Amino acid sequence: MSMKIVNHAYREGEGIPVVLMHAFPVDHRMWDECARSLIQQADRAGVQPFAVYAPDMPGSGLSPVPAPEESGPVAEDGSYPQALDRMTQGYADLLKGLGHRRAIWVGLSMGGYPAAGMVRLHPDMVAGLAFCDTTADADKPGARDNRLRVAAQAEREDSVEPVMGFAQAGPSDSTVKRSPEYIERFTGWIRDQSPEGIAWRQRMAAGRPDQREILASVRVPSAVVSGELDPSSPPAAMQAMVDAMRMSHPSFTAISDCGHFSAAEQPDRVAAALLDLVRRVAAADAGRH
Repeated sequence: MSMKIVNHAYREGEGIPVVLMHAFPVDHRMWDECARSLIQQADRAGVQPFAVYAPDMPGSGLSPVPAPEESGPVAEDGSYPQALDRMTQGYADLLKGLGHRRAIWVGLSMGGYPAAGMVRLHPDMVAGLAFCDTTADADKPGARDNRLRVAAQAEREDSVEPVMGFAQAGPSDSTVKRSPEYIERFTGWIRDQSPEGIAWRQRMAAGRPDQREILASVRVPSAVVSGELDPSSPPAAMQAMVDAMRMSHPSFTAISDCGHFSAAEQPDRVAAALLDLVRRVAAADAGRH
């Protein structure tokens, strides 16, 4: 059973598409500026137009909250141990429905979980891979407990207030994240989500498996991006992903004055890293043929 995932196309094109998978607790719009910059930079460089897609993760934006039979069994603690795999299959089905066999999968934060899932479940569909401010590890017990607490609170209060802290900024955050314009935009994105969708994504993430073992198997061109001010996935932590994926010779972009939501905070820098990946995938694909 495949989950319904609503796609948003920034551009159609030839060849291998780029699929941008967004972070929690927002939707595909966090990629808007980065996608525009990627397209503009590619056009200036004379790169053949390629499709750029940004689906709404199940339970966010226009994608509905999965039904219980779609989510799979519920663990004793309320997490969904099979939901990530089922969601990943939904992304695979979406890509096939768009007429493509392979893609460059780009995942930021929670979006990195299905990106790793594609390597694990559908490696033949992965032409390139980018991990932005994310992890392949399963949640540690404290983080898992906190996710489930937030999920329960969102459901109980029928509110997105439990995650509004993501829109707030402190003195150690990036210049962009502390700007009134960014705070207003991010606040609006969260307000547009549903409490049920917030809870579903947290229960999915809490139940996900550890995916570190897939990193060493990556052989396609890859990229790792990290904001230097990211409190949860700083460059020091993401260096472990780079080291684990050494067979794919990943590029590593550490972005100054940038926090966790790198594609929204420094869209041009992230777009440049993604364009480099697009070009490396194109070169590798040409070599295959």
